Amino acid sequence: MANSGVQRFRLPDVGEGLVDAEILQWYVKPGDRVEVNQMICEIETAKAAVELPSPFAGTVTELMVEEGATVDVGTPIIAVDDGTGGDGGAGEETEEREKPLVGYGEKAASTQRRARRRPAPAAAAANGAAAPPAEPAPAPAPAPAVPEQAAPAGPVLTKPPVRKLAKDLGVDLRTVTPTGDGGLVTREDVRRAAEGEPAEALAAAAEAPVAPAPAADRSALEERIPIKGVRKRTAAAMVSSAFTAPHVTEFLQVDVTRTMKAVRRLRERPEFAGLKVSPLLLVARALLTAVRRHPEINAAWDEQAQEIVVKRYVNLGIAAATDRGLVVPNVKDAHAKPLPELAKSLQELTETARAGKTSPADMTGGTITITNVGVFGVDAGTPILNPGEAAILAFGQIRDTPWAHKGELKLRKVTTLSLSFDHRLVDGELGSKVLRDVGAFLEDPEGVALSWG
Repeated sequence: MANSGVQRFRLPDVGEGLVDAEILQWYVKPGDRVEVNQMICEIETAKAAVELPSPFAGTVTELMVEEGATVDVGTPIIAVDDGTGGDGGAGEETEEREKPLVGYGEKAASTQRRARRRPAPAAAAANGAAAPPAEPAPAPAPAPAVPEQAAPAGPVLTKPPVRKLAKDLGVDLRTVTPTGDGGLVTREDVRRAAEGEPAEALAAAAEAPVAPAPAADRSALEERIPIKGVRKRTAAAMVSSAFTAPHVTEFLQVDVTRTMKAVRRLRERPEFAGLKVSPLLLVARALLTAVRRHPEINAAWDEQAQEIVVKRYVNLGIAAATDRGLVVPNVKDAHAKPLPELAKSLQELTETARAGKTSPADMTGGTITITNVGVFGVDAGTPILNPGEAAILAFGQIRDTPWAHKGELKLRKVTTLSLSFDHRLVDGELGSKVLRDVGAFLEDPEGVALSWG
């Protein structure tokens, strides 16, 4: 029977068809007072990290999901007592009529908890469960008696890293016999439980000196990182793209000495005050100019309809490396933005991505992408297309390079551009024209802007 006046907040779908999310951090604890729209936790979906506001005002009675746990959309994650009272069934009724949060709705999903693992026979014996009789085996000498430590009946005492290890190894902590001080479950307890050692061996190991690991066992020198959230989605998208779209990559070395001079002049203009003006800004303008001249490069392949969809708008994606993996947020309607506004949008996009706060809306709907590999000291690469896009431009590092200029060999600022494209949509001629136009713009940005408009 539900508690009177207790509202349970279910994990909402904060994106487009997301099915689960990881609870990264709780901002509240049981006993705290919360208000409507107060941020209560941070979650990580397959697209981005998002803060969730509370739809209720009241007192937190229970955090129903631990930090680090991944739960399905629709699963209750927090209980809040709104102080209204009511009959015993009020809590269940409010779950059904809970209003969706602003900007996203609730997705129907199963809220059944996963079945608990059945205790191993040794753990069952430690809890006092009856065990079938076994024939005693003869022993050379009786072993000294070891006090038996019962598995805890209440919450399991252990540290957060040990909980994570147990989760990674698929070990139910409630079935592990603790050997640490005060009934604390240790890393060694979890590892032995994962290897299936009996409880008696665990207790004996607690009294015996720890032997060094065999020379062939290198697991202690390995780190295992769960594949989830943004990294999991990115991996799936890249595999899908690589084995669905036939990739072709072309390269072009470009003298960008004039681009670098133009960047310095832009930084001094009042309309760019407070904005970060980098070569990437002019690379973005160059690509947008090439798209305007060759709109077929800004297209998508519709397999179901068997159509090529040419898009008359440009949502420009910028690949950004973050602590959670590669994300590609995009500037909506980048083609319509004047240069100062484009600079502001690029700055906000990259800062938000690096802070892990990119919204799901900013991660969807991209039409063409730039990846700046030059910031990592790399000259060029063969980038993989974002699914649903026809092309991606890689911008390499800018080097001082001997270059033939006006009949003389001089040191010039040179970079390498790489354009990968879907050969179903883009043939070699179109891809070459686009790459050539991007290069021509960067060789003389002011002259091309005046002649091309």
